Amino acid sequence: MSTTGRDQAPAPAASDLAAALERATFVRLVSDATGDSLAGTGVLARALADDDTPFQASVVAPFADPDRTTEADLTVALGRTHASADHTLSATPAATAFQIARELGATADPTLALAGTVAGGDVDGTVADAAERAGLERRPGLAVPVADLADGLAHSTLLSGPFSGDEDAARAALAGLDLPSEPTADDHRRVASLVALAVTDDAPERASSALARGLHPYVGGPFETVGGYADVLDAAARAEPGTGIALALGHDSVRERALSAWRTHAERAHHAVAEATTGRYDGLFVARGDGMPVGTVARLVADYHAPEPLVLVVTDGEAAARATDGRDVAATMRTATDSVGGTTAGRGDRARARFDVPTSELIEAFREAT
Repeated sequence: MSTTGRDQAPAPAASDLAAALERATFVRLVSDATGDSLAGTGVLARALADDDTPFQASVVAPFADPDRTTEADLTVALGRTHASADHTLSATPAATAFQIARELGATADPTLALAGTVAGGDVDGTVADAAERAGLERRPGLAVPVADLADGLAHSTLLSGPFSGDEDAARAALAGLDLPSEPTADDHRRVASLVALAVTDDAPERASSALARGLHPYVGGPFETVGGYADVLDAAARAEPGTGIALALGHDSVRERALSAWRTHAERAHHAVAEATTGRYDGLFVARGDGMPVGTVARLVADYHAPEPLVLVVTDGEAAARATDGRDVAATMRTATDSVGGTTAGRGDRARARFDVPTSELIEAFREAT
C-alpha cells in the first residue's frame, strides 16, 4: 500500500529545531536522495561538527528504510518523512537547514545551501543574499561544474538538448563559436545564447523557464559554478550516496569521484530520454524504457520535451511522475499504486512508485487516476 507522503507533520520552526539540536548528545540525519536534501544534510552536519555534537548522516533512496542500528536521541529527516524521524524538513530542506544552522550560531555555508536550493528548482532569496554577502558573484554562461564547457554541456542535467549525453556533439556545437582557452564574459554569453536556442527549439514553452537555473550562474565553491555544484550533488545523491554525503560534508578528496558519478548519471538519463518509447494521451505524456533513472528522466522530459502538463516515466517495477500545472501528482500516483498493490513516495508535483505488475498495468492505473 502507499504510505509515503501522507499526513506529513508541519516542519518545526528553525529556532525550535535548533534548540532540540543543542540539547542532543547524538543526532542522526536522514537525507532523501535529492541534491536539495543532501545539501541541507551537509549544512546541518557541519553545524553539528562546529558544536562538537556527534552525528550520523546517510542518504536513503526512495522506499528504503534508514539505518536504525545506531541509537540517536534525535533523528532529523530531510526531504521525506521517515517513521523513525523526530523532525522532518520536507519542502525546502537546504534553505531551512541554513536557517537552523544560523540559529545554532554556526558558520553556515551559504554556497552549499545555495547549491541545494538550485538543485530543488527554486533559489531561496535569503540564502542567495547571504551567498552574495560572502562574496559570490554571478557571471554569464552555463551553470556547469567543470571548466571544459563541452564536458559540462554534455553532462548537465539542468538542461536537455541535441548535445546532451554526447560530448562529441557538444564539442561540435561549440566549435563554431571559436572560443579561446579562457572564455571572456562575452564568450560565455555567446555560449548561453547558442544553448538557449538549441534547447528551446521545438520544446514546450516551459523549457525557457526551466533553463533559467542553468544559466547566469553564481561562481564559487568546490566546482566551477554553484549551479554545477547543485547538479553534482543531485547526481551523487541518486547514483552514489556515500560519495554524496562526503561531498556535502566538505571532503575535497571525493571531488573527482563525484564528478564521475555526475557524468555517469547524466549519460544514463540523457540516453534514456533519447531512446524512450513515448505515448501521448489527453493531458498525459508517458515515456518508458529499460534501466532508466526515472526521477531525473521525469524532470527532463517534463521540463523540455513533454507536450502535456503531466509526465509519467516507467521502467520495470519503478516509475516517476511530474506535473507542471500545479496538480498534486503524488495523490494521483498513490491512487494508481493502491489499485495495483504498489507503493508511492513523494509530495506535490513529483512522485515515485514501486510496483510488481507489468508496466502497462501501472500506466493504465495512472491514466484512470488522473
